[in-house]
Amino acid sequence: MTDHTDNTLDPRAFRRALGNFATGVTVVTATAPNGTRVGMTANSFNSVSLDPPLVLWSIDKRSGSYPIFEQASHFAINVLAADQVDLSNRFARPSEDKFAGIEVSAGAGDAPLLADCAARFQCEKYQQIDGGDHWILIGKVVAFDDLGRAPLVYHQGAYSMVLPYQQVSEKVADNAGASARQERLNHNVYYLLTQALRSYQASYQPKQLSTGLRISEARMLLVLDSNACLDMTGLMAEVAMSSREIEEAQETLRRKGLIASTENGYHLTTAGERQAEVLRDIAAKQQEQMLAAFSADEVGILKKLLRGIIANAN
Repeated sequence: MTDHTDNTLDPRAFRRALGNFATGVTVVTATAPNGTRVGMTANSFNSVSLDPPLVLWSIDKRSGSYPIFEQASHFAINVLAADQVDLSNRFARPSEDKFAGIEVSAGAGDAPLLADCAARFQCEKYQQIDGGDHWILIGKVVAFDDLGRAPLVYHQGAYSMVLPYQQVSEKVADNAGASARQERLNHNVYYLLTQALRSYQASYQPKQLSTGLRISEARMLLVLDSNACLDMTGLMAEVAMSSREIEEAQETLRRKGLIASTENGYHLTTAGERQAEVLRDIAAKQQEQMLAAFSADEVGILKKLLRGIIANAN
């Protein structure tokens, strides 16, 4: 253990050590009484209390954005999703109007709320504390959104994505009756197919979700990647989702600039093609991992059987 009781900390080493603590990434926003909006990237966000509901973040005392936060009655914590690196970079750099060209809505105290985040917290300014070279701003949460997206993570000076830790489930004690029932199930094709799908998805879906996309959105991108253009009827046939799910997914993907629509249907944009490539890579690696124990001939037979089942169903 390194002893620094003399209080002469090396700032760079201290920063590197702090970087071992992975954090989420937020954009904190506010609006001054005169209508001036401000937003800045911060990873100092943390919870303080459940009753009352309090959160905090800190801002450098030298920051040019601080006067707006000082004047504003409220601020909003926008917790970025994994696919919002561009937003993080935008609000981390100086700019005349960081909000130009992006979709925002007004929250409590007119604090700007960003779209498609992992979560959003609207806060009434509660307390300000002197924290050395930073001000610690504590807010009382008056409203929040949990949007169900995987968060953007920051670790050792680089952006990262979060994946759930896969825990091994406990095995149920076996007995003669259970063994007999299991033997019958092991000859039930439907049971085997559903169990195989569940096993496949257990590690695959978290990897998809880590991109910041919902399953429905990822599925639509992959389908459009294989089909140049599809209308609503074609999408419903290919993605096996309801029209409502498709409409919600396409609205989000269009807002993110990943798909566009013409009179012939939906198609990927250039940004959508790049995102689809990421999803294809995840899918390819998952398939390689899941089928590693089987020979090429066995994998070919599996694919032939699955195609045959699909064809018979149609």
